[in-house]
Amino acid sequence: MELTADYVREKLLRGLEAEHVEVEDTTLDRCATSFRVLVVSAKFEGKPLLQRHRLVNECLEEELQRIHAFEQKTLTPEQWSRQCQK
Repeated sequence: MELTADYVREKLLRGLEAEHVEVEDTTLDRCATSFRVLVVSAKFEGKPLLQRHRLVNECLEEELQRIHAFEQKTLTPEQWSRQCQK
C-alpha cells in the first residue's frame, strides 16, 4: 500500500483519538517519502514532548519503517486553542 497524507491522517485520527490532524506530504522536497504532521489530542495532556512523540511513533510504527523523514508537532486541545487565537 502506498503511503499518502490521507492515510497517515486517518491513522493518527483513529489511533490517538485526535481532535485535529494536519499532514503535509513533503516528499517532493526530499529524496524519499517524507511527511510533516500536526496532531492535537487530549492524550497528550500532562505528557512532555518526548512522550507525545513516542505516542505518535507507536501509532505509526509500521509506516515509519517506510518513511524517510518525519517531522511532528504535538499539541493538547488547550494549546491548539491558544495557538488559533493568535
